[in-house]
Amino acid sequence: MRFLLLIPLLLTLAMPALAQEANGPIGTENTEQMDADIATRIREIVRELGNYEDVTVSVSEGIVTMRGTANSALEAAELTSLANRIEGVVAVKNEVTETTDVARRLDPAIDRFQARLDQVVVILPLMLIALAAFIVVVLVGFALARLKRPWDRIAPNAFVADIYRQLVRLAFVIFGIVIALDIMNATALLSTILGAAGIIGLAIGFAVRDTVENFIASVMLSFRQPFRPNDTVEINGDQGKVIRLTSRATILLSFDGNHIRIPNATVFKSRIINFTQNAERRFMFNILIARGTDLQNVRQLMEETVQSLPFVLDTPAASVWIETLEPAGTTLVVTGWINQNETSITMAKGEAIRQVKLAVQNAGVVIADSSQVVVLERGDDDAVSEPQDATETTDVIGVDAAEDMALEDIIQAERQQDASEDLLRDDALKE
Repeated sequence: MRFLLLIPLLLTLAMPALAQEANGPIGTENTEQMDADIATRIREIVRELGNYEDVTVSVSEGIVTMRGTANSALEAAELTSLANRIEGVVAVKNEVTETTDVARRLDPAIDRFQARLDQVVVILPLMLIALAAFIVVVLVGFALARLKRPWDRIAPNAFVADIYRQLVRLAFVIFGIVIALDIMNATALLSTILGAAGIIGLAIGFAVRDTVENFIASVMLSFRQPFRPNDTVEINGDQGKVIRLTSRATILLSFDGNHIRIPNATVFKSRIINFTQNAERRFMFNILIARGTDLQNVRQLMEETVQSLPFVLDTPAASVWIETLEPAGTTLVVTGWINQNETSITMAKGEAIRQVKLAVQNAGVVIADSSQVVVLERGDDDAVSEPQDATETTDVIGVDAAEDMALEDIIQAERQQDASEDLLRDDALKE
């Protein structure tokens, strides 16, 4: 009876020992099996990749050790991330190094080249069809751009017509590229090409900013022309007659016979004075009258003298006004209007000054001199007599525009030498 009571007590004391004995061999067996499974899985993956011929894999307690060689250091490093993705891997010791065998390292490159060559052979017919479509579209665009009548009709001049032709060519080239890429199912490449072209165009635009500005100014001036050939203009302080407007600059002929070349960007931004826009033009000069003179009578005398000249227009009428009072006398401003198409402005002004001077002197009015003169007193023998004015005729001399006509003949001859470069047209819009 006592023996039967001791049996449960002995079983209770023996259970921990039995459990420890059972867990030891069974746990070790599970770990080894797990390591073997991990090693097998990694070897299968390495075998499938095919780039690691002599790589060995061993696993102990979840720690993976790999040894051998790879075609490149990058491929060797990829093994670490590959092993870490396997379940149960605790750590990875990657001892794979880059191979020194040149032939082995060239094999992948040869394989890649062969693969690309095979791909080109496969898509070559499609590429030829896309190329043919691109060539047809471009040829149609260039043929359309070569047509002369439609572009010359809608453009104000040959320069703008040529711009239209270039835009048509560019549009058809882009259209041909889009069609070719669509045939090859590579339209996604178009956005990359356009983006790169935009960046390159922006960089070029900054680099040649002055050239682009000059080109745009040429286009604007060719649309709305502020002057015509032979017009007398003043641009940025330079005065002369217009010879031609080119795609780069405006050419003037100065009254000294010199060529003045002004960039169109400067012309477009500058203040332009066109003296030929109206046929009527006013000349003006000042005259200084001595103190004590009846200014009202003198002013009336000057007006009548100028107005009586045959080349002075009746409307607008000649005018004289008092400008300033100075220590030497009174300054009067004398003006008159002429038809500059028939009369030279410089000759008319000079003859008006001469006639006013004679009229004033004949009326006994003294023309003052604002300059200071130092007179040295000498003996009678050394006295210098005052110069006497010679008798001067009051006949009006010719003041026709012969000089201006001569300049116009020179300009016309120069324009005929290279008429293709001229953007000026008589039927263009006027500002």
